[in-house]
Amino acid sequence: MNRYSSSSLIRVALVEDDVHFQNAFMEAIQDAPDMLLLDVAGTRAEGLRVLEKMQADVLLVDLGLPDGSGIDVIRASHAKWPGCSIMVSTTFGDEMHVMQSIEAGASGYLLKDSAPERIVFEIRSLYAGGSPISPLIARQILTRFKSSERSAATFVERRRQSENPPVTLSPREREVLEYITKGFTSDEIAGLMSVSRHTVLTFVRRIYAKLEVKSKTEAIFEARNQGLLDV
Repeated sequence: MNRYSSSSLIRVALVEDDVHFQNAFMEAIQDAPDMLLLDVAGTRAEGLRVLEKMQADVLLVDLGLPDGSGIDVIRASHAKWPGCSIMVSTTFGDEMHVMQSIEAGASGYLLKDSAPERIVFEIRSLYAGGSPISPLIARQILTRFKSSERSAATFVERRRQSENPPVTLSPREREVLEYITKGFTSDEIAGLMSVSRHTVLTFVRRIYAKLEVKSKTEAIFEARNQGLLDV
């Protein structure tokens, strides 16, 4: 006798065209005292019709159906049964199918190298709020995440550079900046460069404006930060 009441059973629906898998899965569900198999569909069209019936707690979907993609069923289920947890069970392990399934609403993704008994265990995990994923698929998702993270960092850096283009100093401005860094006064710099003190101060104002600073100390710090100084 089943020790679970009908209201506490995990209601499961299956969309799968492989008859052997269907039979093995149904046997595994029958042996699970806490589960109830509501319906089995063998095509995309049948899977969509299942959504018009009683809502399942867990929907198991194959992607390669004879009349279309199981992703359509996932997407429709996510909209029709928002409280249902969806898990893919398929032979497709490529990144495109994985990402499309997750984007459509799947919370779990298992390859068909898992035995039906193992899938029953993962259904419990999914129902409890987990996200069962085959190790190979998990590795793909992690790789994609790392790649996206690197791309995002590159994008942010390029945008930062485009919004704040590197400062360019003229040869004379750079010469004045180097003298400032060495501690020379404006009069001393004028003598070293054979120009007037007024000309030196003009160069200093230009340097401050380009570096967006207001003092010699800030100018030296910012110039070093931007690689404008060798020391």
